[in-house]
Amino acid sequence: MLKTKVVDCLKQVIPEKIPIEVLIPENDKFGHYATNVALRLAKLRGENPIEIAAEIKSEIKSPLFEKIEVAEPGFINFWLKPEVFQEEIKEILKEKFSYAGGLEKKNKINIEFISVNPTGPLHIGHGRGGFCGDVLANILEKAGYQITREYYLNDAGEQIKKLGHSILGDAEAVYRGEYLEEMRKTLKKETPEKVGAQAAQIILKKMIKPTVKKMGIKFDVWFSEKSLYQNKEVDKVLDFLKKKKLIYEKDSALWFSSTKFGDDKDRVLIKADGEKTYFASDIAYLKNKFERGFDKLIIILGADHYGYLGRIKAAAQALGYDKEKLVFIIIQLARFLKNGRELKMSKRAGTYVTVDELLVEVGLDAARFFFLMNSPETHMDFDLNLAKEQSLKNPVYYVQYAAVRAQSIIRKFKIKNSKLKINFGLLNTSEDINLMRVLVRFPEIIEEAAKNYSPQVLVRYALVLAKEFHNFYEKERIIPARRSPGESRGAEKDLMLSRLVLIQATQIIFKNLFDLLGIKLLSKM
Repeated sequence: MLKTKVVDCLKQVIPEKIPIEVLIPENDKFGHYATNVALRLAKLRGENPIEIAAEIKSEIKSPLFEKIEVAEPGFINFWLKPEVFQEEIKEILKEKFSYAGGLEKKNKINIEFISVNPTGPLHIGHGRGGFCGDVLANILEKAGYQITREYYLNDAGEQIKKLGHSILGDAEAVYRGEYLEEMRKTLKKETPEKVGAQAAQIILKKMIKPTVKKMGIKFDVWFSEKSLYQNKEVDKVLDFLKKKKLIYEKDSALWFSSTKFGDDKDRVLIKADGEKTYFASDIAYLKNKFERGFDKLIIILGADHYGYLGRIKAAAQALGYDKEKLVFIIIQLARFLKNGRELKMSKRAGTYVTVDELLVEVGLDAARFFFLMNSPETHMDFDLNLAKEQSLKNPVYYVQYAAVRAQSIIRKFKIKNSKLKINFGLLNTSEDINLMRVLVRFPEIIEEAAKNYSPQVLVRYALVLAKEFHNFYEKERIIPARRSPGESRGAEKDLMLSRLVLIQATQIIFKNLFDLLGIKLLSKM
């Protein structure tokens, strides 16, 4: 990565062992890369940051840079030579769809996401976490990690009994919806537990799994909570905690001493009526995951699960595992707007829009792209009208249109002779350089997204790349102007070939991006 090369140049002239942060300015008038390392050194040395920056600038002797400038209050801005970008474009053309792929890492990562109780169809609120988990898994795989996508199926306990009550239509019913009416006609009237268990299997098979498939998600593991009880894993983990003297009795219930490990309060594992809580099976499930040899457990949860974090970290420590191996991503709520009005949803009231309905209305590509535009930890508005609009106002349309433009040029003027000598040095206008500068950032984008577990970085990059390509397309002549018969056009032909391979490199990055985002690379629009 070019950013890494800039860091290496700074390390060669800075004797102190301090973190060196290299930034990418939004405006290239502040350089292609910049660093605030002089400001950090100023605090350490007690010296003027501008003078430190000037000293660092004078000591850097590298063929990478066309220009280095010092700016207030102590930044160092770097402009790379066009040849540096040109050489990296050659790498894109050479590596194609393996470009920016990380070296194979031995680390195994489990990503658990969606994991909705099998009490009804997936509604649009679940879409955000589903697409976030899937794309994050794609990014980490691209970065070289071994990934397992997992869905934890809460097919035991109180929610299943409530589902049974809802189908039986008795006083303890909590769920509503047409799907319950259909099952009410076919399922035999038995105990709420039996009816709920049968209904959960139907919902999983006929609603949840087909919807997950339509979402373009493939889970490696569908893990059943019921199996933890069948295999006595819940009993075993409770015995383990008892031996560690981490369970005590109070008010006829059994409690886990989770406050010993930083939780805000102790948690009930077995209620006074003898029924085990969800947390008891959650601890057994956590132990099961760690025993499968994962180096990191990423758990994607809804906004109503903040209280879950402390207790699970406490459980990990009580079991003897490193709580730092747990990564939680909390998916905030999304507002869905149609014709300027918010859609109100309540699963239990039976008033909600399903993921299936969303995919029919806006399509898979728009659903994925819109959900991933914002950080999962922030609230977002999903404008259904905008997602359907066939214009450049629609962000996914804007990006796909740029990729279609690139593909159409490649199809029309395909370079058939791979041995043609391409003069990359001709790619030297500001539009050429700006497009190349964005293309070669792709490995840095993958690294950032994987390091910070932030799939939204890819969407933002896709928008920047589309903008630069549209600008390049509109301002630079790609096809030579017509000349009279016999008139030489060698120089313009060389420039055309150079621009065509730059467009090929752009198409390669778009294809990489779209594969990671799970959206289609269209042939026409």
